Amino acid sequence: MGTVTRGTTGPDRLRRVERWLAGTQARRLRAAADPLVVDLGYGARPVTVTDLQRWLRRVRPDVRVVGLEVSPERVAAARAALAGVPGAPVFAVGGFELAVPGGGDPVLVRAFNVLRQYDEGEVAAAWELLRSRLAPGGLLVEGTCDELGRRSTWVALEAGGPVSLTLSVRLGGLPQPSAVAERLPKALIHRNVPGEGVHDLLRAADDAWARAAPEGTFGARQRWLATCRALRRDWPVLDGPARWRLGELTVAWGAVAPRARGRAVRHDPAHGAGNRAGGRAGSGG
Repeated sequence: MGTVTRGTTGPDRLRRVERWLAGTQARRLRAAADPLVVDLGYGARPVTVTDLQRWLRRVRPDVRVVGLEVSPERVAAARAALAGVPGAPVFAVGGFELAVPGGGDPVLVRAFNVLRQYDEGEVAAAWELLRSRLAPGGLLVEGTCDELGRRSTWVALEAGGPVSLTLSVRLGGLPQPSAVAERLPKALIHRNVPGEGVHDLLRAADDAWARAAPEGTFGARQRWLATCRALRRDWPVLDGPARWRLGELTVAWGAVAPRARGRAVRHDPAHGAGNRAGGRAGSGG
């Protein structure tokens, strides 16, 4: 189920989300009775699947990684490229239904640069189908990145729905946090307009980045750390300095979830963190 993507890929292109999965989601993989992981829509080359396996084997040496593509030609090419390689991932024809060879429900699913070509209205149904295939305690990560993997965003979803949005950027040369806007997930990329939570977040991040300019004397990382500390005062930030130092920032989904058309309400800073964390952030599943 699904349509063929452009297939653009390259070594380490998805390293930011791979590092995040191996770090913040290691507990899910370690606790899984069946350490099955699916890389959905991996593209014209199998390199992102082998990259993902390499990262996750640091957490769970017996991880079982399956690359799924709706294109039989891409699957055949991947199998041929890795024929005879001991412990290579499995490749199979498949889509959103996540039918893996031999069966099983994945504990982790990555779908990157897949929904970007779909209409915004199709995202919810794809999310629902993918979430329904997760193992108990499983996680779906759906997102987008640029061609070199320097700017990336993703939504983390559990069986009950989306739980967080992560921004991950290369800090060197970053003009301002909102530069990541063109790589927002499909569910949000058209919502970067006044009155939407993601627009408020990026605007607040740019403001905090500007105020933290003096910290830039000590490097972009220190400026980013100061930016994240400032955002945490008014936003439901879910991570801390250890992740911020990597150029990451994760917020609760409820703070950025698309608002109903015709009911958009601008964020009132006077309401502060209490409004964010106790109100909208709690509605994110």
